[in-house]
Amino acid sequence: MKTFVLNGWASSQEAWDLCLFERERIFTYTELLDGVAEDVLEKEKEFILVGWSMGGSYALRYVMKFPKKLKGLILLAATPRMMRDNNWEGMTPRRLAALEMGLKMTKGEGFFGTPEGKPNPYKMDSDENLARGLEYLKNTDLRLDLIDLLASGMIRCPVYIFQSENDGIVRSQNAKFLSAIFPHANVEIISGGEHALPVAIPEKIDIAVANCIL
Repeated sequence: MKTFVLNGWASSQEAWDLCLFERERIFTYTELLDGVAEDVLEKEKEFILVGWSMGGSYALRYVMKFPKKLKGLILLAATPRMMRDNNWEGMTPRRLAALEMGLKMTKGEGFFGTPEGKPNPYKMDSDENLARGLEYLKNTDLRLDLIDLLASGMIRCPVYIFQSENDGIVRSQNAKFLSAIFPHANVEIISGGEHALPVAIPEKIDIAVANCIL
């Protein structure tokens, strides 16, 4: 069974160094934006998806596009909508812009306070690519489509949802919405505010992937 990783905005390949599960490929956020990942998945008969942050948003898109191919889903700090509105806890445009500024000020090193002795999960990229990613995050809203998916009853594979309790980027309330969409999902709220879950909980991710393969 092939496992594909969908990385987050401004995320590094090294973010997954502590995870031991076998992965076929780690797609960068630009490969998600450019449709590369979708083209690859189109050719696969079945697969497991592991999506972190912006990659989690794309994982939700692929769940809807390839429901019969999906054999396992692991969502890490994932959200169907990043931005705040009247009925949704999310980021303000000002806060989202601050993410880009913070990345550039630190040049990706120690962004969001990388834990000591752990790989840096973030990296710098071109201004153009960073802006493209932020534009995606500003405009994407998958909530209604996911509600339709719930009504279809098509997703019966194992689903794991991990979310930090005090994540300042993806609010923990988002996990409640996702748990309603995937009512059979295993949901775990991680104490603290770490957004870089591949670095913070690699063992839990490894176990989730293994359980999807069983």
